[in-house]
Amino acid sequence: MTTAQLSLTHLIRPSVLKEGKPPVLFMFHGYGSNEEDLFSFAPELPEELCIISVRAPYPLEPYGYAWYAINFDADKGKWSDDEQAKESREKIVSFIDEACDTYGLDSQRITLLGFSQGTILSYAVALSYPEKIKNVVALSGYINENIISGDPSKKDFGSLRIYASHGQVDQVIPPAWAQKIPETLSALGVEHVYEEFPVGHGVAPQNFYSFNKWLQDKI
Repeated sequence: MTTAQLSLTHLIRPSVLKEGKPPVLFMFHGYGSNEEDLFSFAPELPEELCIISVRAPYPLEPYGYAWYAINFDADKGKWSDDEQAKESREKIVSFIDEACDTYGLDSQRITLLGFSQGTILSYAVALSYPEKIKNVVALSGYINENIISGDPSKKDFGSLRIYASHGQVDQVIPPAWAQKIPETLSALGVEHVYEEFPVGHGVAPQNFYSFNKWLQDKI
């Protein structure tokens, strides 16, 4: 089911809860993909969750979408448009508020699940606005400190939980970038789990099983 009422295109799987406001999981896909990609996980995730998979706002040629531009021809490797990333961060925050109001969701039990570029934005949202986010499932990404709003060291992360994972042979986002995540989160006092799996830039079955089990305990 899709809707044109909210600011970003998305797919939604309703919660099975019959009473009260359901917890919600927002999905954010990677560069060049769309909202249907991660939504394939939905049938296997906890049924009490309302699941909303969001399409990034910037179309790419010949197909797919991005949360921000990446220049693959840059002299010093890939170059990311941090200003555009910040704009997408704020679009996500506004969309979360809109969706919770529109669908009657529990704004105190919000989980973000991202892959690659969607993970980078999920970190940016959670570390910028920790009062809004309860859990993050961060797959195959890294923390870009340049797109976090405010000074993270002055924020309260006591209610935030993060599951992070990465492929040991990822050729898109170097494992060394992801391996900095535990140190960064520990310094901020964020409760977290970090795991690696013997795959490239993707989600292995054992990775899915691991984060799904973690999520069931954190909803």
